[in-house]
Amino acid sequence: MRQNDCVFCKIIKGEIACHKIYKNRNFLAFLDIQPVSSGHILIVPKKHVIWMQQADDQIISEIFKLSKKLMLAVKLGTKCDYVQISVGGTDIPHFHVHLIPRYFNDGLKNFRTKKYKDGEPSEVAKKIISSL
Repeated sequence: MRQNDCVFCKIIKGEIACHKIYKNRNFLAFLDIQPVSSGHILIVPKKHVIWMQQADDQIISEIFKLSKKLMLAVKLGTKCDYVQISVGGTDIPHFHVHLIPRYFNDGLKNFRTKKYKDGEPSEVAKKIISSL
């Protein structure tokens, strides 16, 4: 996807309206239009980066510091029990972080899990370690 076609880039440029929560020189945070729960925020770098691993270390450091600051505000503002953080996937090809207000009794499932087959954890670990 080209930057000109990116929904988040259009929001950053003001071409698409959003409910802004926070902005600075490098980031914009706004309410998700399809929230998991009320107060669900997206944080996006203003620089178009598709995947987190493509972002420079400064962007990574700053987005997670900002996430902490906004998590505290979300928790206080929504009176939720905790704020779940998730790094965006393939829904919009622009690196983004979700901050989702959660409640202990909200009934929302976290992640589907699976069990490793015998010997599989060792093999997977070796593959990852060899790629470091």
